[in-house]
Amino acid sequence: MTRFDDRFVRSLPADPETDNVVRQVRGAAYSKVQPTPVSKPTMLAWVPEVAALLGLPEAPTDEWTTVLAGNALLPGMAPYAACYGGHQFGNWAGQLGDGRAITLGEVIAPDDSRWDLQLKGPGPTPYSRRADGRAVLRSSLRELVCSEAMFHLGVPTTRALALVATGDQVERDLLYDGNARFEPGAITTRVAPSFIRFGTFELPASRGDKELLQKLVDFTVTTFFPSLGAPSPETYVAFFSEVVRRTAVLMMEWQRVGFVHGVMNTDNLSILGLTIDYGPYGWLEGFDPGWTPNTTDLPGKRYAFGNQPQVAQWNLMCLANALFPLVGEAKPLEDALEGYADIAAAEQLSMMRKKLGLAGDDVKDRELMRDLFRALMSTETDMTLFYRLLARVPAASVSAPDDALVAPLAEAFYAPEQVKGDVLEGFAEWLRRYLQRAGPDDGSRAKVMNASNPLYVPRNYLAQTVIQAVEQGEPSMLAEWLTVLKRPYVEQPGMERWAKKRPEWARHQPGSSMLSCSS
Repeated sequence: MTRFDDRFVRSLPADPETDNVVRQVRGAAYSKVQPTPVSKPTMLAWVPEVAALLGLPEAPTDEWTTVLAGNALLPGMAPYAACYGGHQFGNWAGQLGDGRAITLGEVIAPDDSRWDLQLKGPGPTPYSRRADGRAVLRSSLRELVCSEAMFHLGVPTTRALALVATGDQVERDLLYDGNARFEPGAITTRVAPSFIRFGTFELPASRGDKELLQKLVDFTVTTFFPSLGAPSPETYVAFFSEVVRRTAVLMMEWQRVGFVHGVMNTDNLSILGLTIDYGPYGWLEGFDPGWTPNTTDLPGKRYAFGNQPQVAQWNLMCLANALFPLVGEAKPLEDALEGYADIAAAEQLSMMRKKLGLAGDDVKDRELMRDLFRALMSTETDMTLFYRLLARVPAASVSAPDDALVAPLAEAFYAPEQVKGDVLEGFAEWLRRYLQRAGPDDGSRAKVMNASNPLYVPRNYLAQTVIQAVEQGEPSMLAEWLTVLKRPYVEQPGMERWAKKRPEWARHQPGSSMLSCSS
């Protein structure tokens, strides 16, 4: 029997009101709420590795399908929606909370590890504002796929256990252009040690509720950072420093694989340094630091690929402000925050050396990397394929003519016929410097590069193709894709279609190029 013992519920104050109506919730960390049943639950995807982690059956049962659809609870489950706030697109948004997520409980796994089991899309909560608390198939499938892809890529992330079709239709306006339509509904089961986020502490701090803030921080420190010591102002600073470090590492992992979150609000950054809340995310096709996958973010591109490290630092500043009432002085928090830039820079240098297969240190490595980014932006170049192809360029070709030297990279260019003149010369000049720096051992270099540069990533156009197949009653494509994504660094014969760059038809297609926050 699955064991539940939710420390969050047991340790923190609950909303005294139990009616499931939208309201401002004060003095509480969560509200008790029940999922709303659906008409015809059907299991579309079940992740055996996550099930094993939790001590659940290898294959889904009818009982678990019913539970993960929100139609039943198991003994020990105490479902709730968490209360938190956040800065959205740089502006304080006040109370937000779990508007379409309900945590069923904390599972005690066979190895005694603990995991929050959370449904996304199970119906309204007191934090749903004007929404219905539901999620559609397209966004739910995208969350499950990307959660698991990120795990196998080695990026800190929440996990996903299951995807259940509800049998109900959900009305959504995909592009916020007044053309709403009904789409099939679905529920994703998310799994994480905790879903506590920056905004968890921001909300009570903004309200001057020091008592609740203290309880939340003390719970987080003692539960997830026990090595830092008993709660105290010094421990809170150490806690913040660790969050700064984990966040800097996470940002460089996103940069490494070309992931763009799309909605890096403070309520969407994990206190544990995990990737959470997969909404309108995207993966770089052409290398472009200014690209954002979120149509809502288009005016200012606040959350564009190249801005993510700086936005994370800004979000950490907001977290520092929230912790200030417990620390009592600003300087220790400021000092910890100032360390972010150095950590990120060191992580970036280490990460890029692995992506390029460079051994040892060279004072000119940063210049080499900057010049690479300039070359990549001189013509539309697929980031994922470029690094994989670069690993195949032999050191012996360093003296080859420009066109022959650059030829192995042709598949990465979206318009290879444009790679001539200054563009060709720029790539060739960089390649010669790079090969001289990398040295003659092609085999060792390729091994390091292929372990850092994935071949298979969940590109948006692939996600859209799979979504359409599942909507048409063909889930086999989803199963195949999930299997391929379990080995993102290994070339898999017969699976070439999952490693191709974006086709031209997908360049501007909604869902294949950009998305909105609509789900």
